[in-house]
This record gives sequence, C-alpha cells and structure tokens, in this order.
Amino acid sequence: MQHPLKHHLTLTLLALILLSHFPPASPVTPCRTVCGTTAINYPFSIDDGCGAPQYRSMLNCTGTELFFMTTSGRYKVQSIDYNKQTMVVYDPAMSTCSILQPHHDFVMTDVESVVIPPSSDTVFALLNCSIDSPVLNRYKNLCFNFSGHSCDELYGGCNAFRVFRSFTNSSPPCCFTGYDTVKYMSMNILDCSHYTSFINVDGLKGIGPADWVYGMKLSYAVPDTGCGRCTRSGGACGYDTETGVMMCLCSTSMNATRECGSNGDIGSGQKLALRTKFHAFALVVGAFIYFVIFI
Repeated sequence: MQHPLKHHLTLTLLALILLSHFPPASPVTPCRTVCGTTAINYPFSIDDGCGAPQYRSMLNCTGTELFFMTTSGRYKVQSIDYNKQTMVVYDPAMSTCSILQPHHDFVMTDVESVVIPPSSDTVFALLNCSIDSPVLNRYKNLCFNFSGHSCDELYGGCNAFRVFRSFTNSSPPCCFTGYDTVKYMSMNILDCSHYTSFINVDGLKGIGPADWVYGMKLSYAVPDTGCGRCTRSGGACGYDTETGVMMCLCSTSMNATRECGSNGDIGSGQKLALRTKFHAFALVVGAFIYFVIFI
C-alpha cells in the first residue's frame, strides 16, 4: 500500500509538471494601454521600450493624469484623437483670457518639433510687445490676421489682459502668429511680455476671446513599421531600448521581431524564456522520478 505522504507528493509534482508544460492562455504585454481615461496606443507609450522610438519619453503618466513632456515643462494632455492623429495639450503656466501668468516660453526639442509640432490651426498670440519687437519691424510678415480678430479685442475682451491698457490708456502691440515664430525666437528676443495660444481657429470667426479654446493642438504621423501585424498577433509594438530596432512585445519575458507566436521569428527574449521553461520542466521531471523510485 502506497504511503499517503508519498501519494500526496506524487500528485503535487504531477500538477507542477502540467502547469509548467502548458503556457498561459493569452500573453500579457509589458505596455500599459491607458492613463486615467486616456487610451495609450501606438505610436505613443508611457513605458520605455513600448510604442515608436521617435516618441520615446514624450508622455508621462502621473496617477490618472497624462502629461506631454518638453524641455520647457509638463503640458497636460486633454485628448488624443488617433483617427485625426492629433493631441490637444494645455500649458498650466500659460496666460489665458481669465488669468495672467508670469513670463514663460514654450520650447520643444528638435525631435518633437519634427514629429509632433503644433498644427496649422493653433495660433499663438504675442502680447504686450514693444514697438521695437522684430515681429513689428523686420519680421512683421510673421504676423497675420486671425479670423477678423484684433489686438484691441483681445485686450478689451479679456479680464487678464486689460492690465496692459492701464499703462498707456491704449492697447499695446500684439501679434497673431504660428509656431515657427516662437520656435526660433524666445519671448525675450520677440520683446513681448506674454503669450497665449488657442486652437480650432477656423471656427472662431465672430466669437469673442472669452469663448476661445486655449491650448495647443499637436499633429503627428504614425511610422510605418508593420505594427498592425504585431497587434493582430496579440502583441504590442515596441523597440529595443539600446538599438531602437522595432520589436513585437509578446509578454514581459518574450518578444519577436514581427509578430507573436512565429517560431521562425523569435527574438532573444523569447528564446531565453523558452530555454528557461525547458530547464524548469526538466528539473520538475527529475524530482518526480526521484520521489517515485527512492522514496
């Protein structure tokens, strides 16, 4: 008659063998897909090695809030439209019609300026400019008419900007311009004390500045790296953090260069995981044989 303890150990080892032999039903990728209520899809990511390498470290998830990171600060992401390939961000340190903030520049890295610049329907308003400002002299062609709006309307219709009239009893110069102007010239060079920006400008004709949508709309392109093939196989698109080479992330320990479950296209991480599983399986089998024969 078999000893009860021996019988119990035999069943336990048999269960371990079965568990080690069969993989999980579905892979768990190492890439988070949501921050708060905002979906995080390719090409963006909030985990290093996920998404496209061009957008590396651009987004940061703090609790339930998503931020777009630049050299000049953290800009709260209000929405991402993956169909229109746009992202709306808001600068909490920027002056608006309702609040006047200290002097502040908006600065993007060279990579950000290329891959995710402000869209054409984002307008920057340079406020309280000196009469010696380059945008009022040599570079006055950088200023344009904005849906029939004027500096007087901006200074008169916004509580925060009325203070600029108090010094001279008249409206100081301002300039409606595009992103390239603030990209190449700081506020000190522009000789303007403040700026604000607003979006969806094509629909603001006849609407007062108190009702404008303040913020910046950024436009981006999705790199064509065959990501669809990876996601259809159950993986998440990512890249090697050292080389930047595109990879299909299949789990926290497995990856492939194109898609998950392709034996002919297994990456180094997946090979290591398979070797580890085999070694663990062999160890359990050996232990089982030892208990059956010698105990």
